[in-house]
Amino acid sequence: MRLSVLAIGLAFALLRPLVAEAAELGVLIDLSEQTMTVEVEGIRAHTWPVSTARRGYRTPTGRFRPIRLERVWYSRKYDNAPMPHSIFFHGGYAIHGTTEIRTLGRPVSHGCVRLHPDNARVLFGLVRSYGPGSTIIAISP
Repeated sequence: MRLSVLAIGLAFALLRPLVAEAAELGVLIDLSEQTMTVEVEGIRAHTWPVSTARRGYRTPTGRFRPIRLERVWYSRKYDNAPMPHSIFFHGGYAIHGTTEIRTLGRPVSHGCVRLHPDNARVLFGLVRSYGPGSTIIAISP
């Protein structure tokens, strides 16, 4: 357990300078901890629980920029499921609000990054304010 915590710390230590020099808004998602840390101009502003891909699915890892923002969106692939305040970052993968807030903190999605709807609204507003070109989404295993 301690080794994985050290590995996570090392991964974020390596990613953090890349986020800071390339963006004013950093969205750091830790898949093993099921958390999102939002940094505004290099200062931690928020830390929230998330839900990412469950067994059999995947949430992509790496560095991304937002490619599309949709205040109201419904999944075309998964039974028209609501995806409020969607921030698409890699094909059909998005960070978005969820109605299943009781599952936050556990991997249960088909690959998207789910947030509490209030947190999704805050993040969406930050990305709109800073712009996709000034936002980095870094996802670590």
